[in-house]
Parts: sequence; C-alpha cells; structure tokens
Amino acid sequence: MKRNRFEMVVLSFLGALVILSLVIPQLVRDEGRIQPLALSVLFRDTESSGWAIGRQGMEQAADELGAELRFLNLTTQNDGEEQAELLRREAEGGAGALVVIPADSVALSAILIGGGVSCPVVALESPVAGGAGEVVLDNEQLGRRLAEALLEDWTSGPVLLLDTAPGCAGVTARLEAAGEALEEAGVDAVRMESLPEDGSADWVMTFERSATLRTAERKEAEGLSFALYGVGGSTAITAHLERGTISAMAAWSDYAAGYLAVRQAVEATREPGRELEPLPFFILRGEDIYAPEYQKLLFPVTS
Repeated sequence: MKRNRFEMVVLSFLGALVILSLVIPQLVRDEGRIQPLALSVLFRDTESSGWAIGRQGMEQAADELGAELRFLNLTTQNDGEEQAELLRREAEGGAGALVVIPADSVALSAILIGGGVSCPVVALESPVAGGAGEVVLDNEQLGRRLAEALLEDWTSGPVLLLDTAPGCAGVTARLEAAGEALEEAGVDAVRMESLPEDGSADWVMTFERSATLRTAERKEAEGLSFALYGVGGSTAITAHLERGTISAMAAWSDYAAGYLAVRQAVEATREPGRELEPLPFFILRGEDIYAPEYQKLLFPVTS
C-alpha cells in the first residue's frame, strides 16, 4: 500500500515536471514578445472606399512596424463634432496613437493644443496644430495648378467651385487658391455647396475625392455636359478621367500618404516626430493615365 502511494507521488511529480517543461518556454516567449501598438485611423467620410489605396499603405507600414490598425468612419459626412468625440474615445480607450483625416481642423487643433488627447496624433490631408506630425500636400499650389489646367480649356462663362468640406483646412486651401487663380485671369469663380438641381453649369471644380466621384457619377448618370476638374487617384475616379467625364485631376500617391502617416504615428510613440516634406502631386488628363511615370501612382502593386 505504501509502495503504491509512493509510486503515485513520483508519477504526479514527473507529470508536473512535464507540464512545466511545456508551459515555461511559452511564458518566456510571450514575455519577450513586443506587444503591437494599437493605432486608430479616423476618416472624415461615412465610408472609406475612396481611401482603399491609402489603406494598403497604412497596412504595409503597420505590418513592418508592429501596429494593429482600427479603421473608423463617421455616420455623417464631414461631421467635425462626431470626429472629435471619436478621437477622445479612442484615446481614452487605449489607442497608442491616432491618424486622423480632419473633418474640422480648427476644432481638432483646439483639442490637441488643450491637451485633450494623451497619445500622439498624426494628421493626414489637412494640417492640424498641436499634433505629433502631418502628411499633407501643398494644397494651395494644388488648387492653383488645377485652376491653370481649367484655364487651358476655358472659353467663356463662370466657374463653379464646389465647397463640400468647409471645415477641412486642406480642402479649403485648394478651393481658395483656385478661386484666386481664376479671378487673376479675369474668370468669375462662384462658390457653392453643391451643383444646381438642374445641373446647369459649364465649368465645375471639386477639391476632395468624394465630391469628385459624386459629381462625376451624376454627370454621367444625367448626361450633363459641364467640364469637370477634380482631385483623386482612386480606381473609380481614374476610370472617369479615362472616359473623359473628368477633364483633368490632381493626383498623388495615396499609398505613400497612408504609409507615411502610420509610420509617423508609430515613430512618435518612441521618439519626437520628424517633419516631412509635402507630398508631390501631378495634374493628369485622360491621355496621361498609362504613361510609365504615372503607373505606380495610379495603379500601385503591393506584395
């Protein structure tokens, strides 16, 4: 009886050793593994299909730098108040860093300058004061260059400038610079929130990708004849440029923009963020789409 009890104790001890030999190495590996950074990306749109290529760049940077991305859209387009609440919620909920495409640049600046968010925030598309960095274009130069493309085609009549994102500093800078360039050339620039209900216009300019796509889709669906000049680079917008629905557009690498925004946000958690040069952009017409120098811009290939 005593012998059987002794054997049971020995077997139990050996079993415990086997279990420990399996568990301890796993615990050591888990302890040494760097936990990925939780990074939230806040769009200013109700859906982010127009940012598909930009998201690819973000995901590539996240894979390389050890970040887990969380993408968030608004329930109302360009709702600055809703985006501000999302910003606070994500920061308080444990996000290690944030990338935001501002819907209301002034409101977000006030939050960041006031210390309302403890984690680093990187702005994409529009500059925001008080953030850890920004990935932006020279928006004023873009607006002027797009207006110059229109002036190459212009014959007569006013130009309608669609003001679809009044709280977005980058988009507004494009619009205002385009208006100045047109007025300097003696062309009337009319600022409106949307196309007239009857679609009556000869020349139309848009300054954000979602507005460019909506306007191009309406032009085709209703058979409208105005000349459209916009911004973008998504597959859908490029298709409209190829078909001639869009006369000219300003395009840049969304992939690079997304990659750099996430990289800046991750780096800002480890060291002071570095200042980046403005992203380059190009004015393209339909005949430029398949030029070799623009292939990677419009049709990036990712591994």
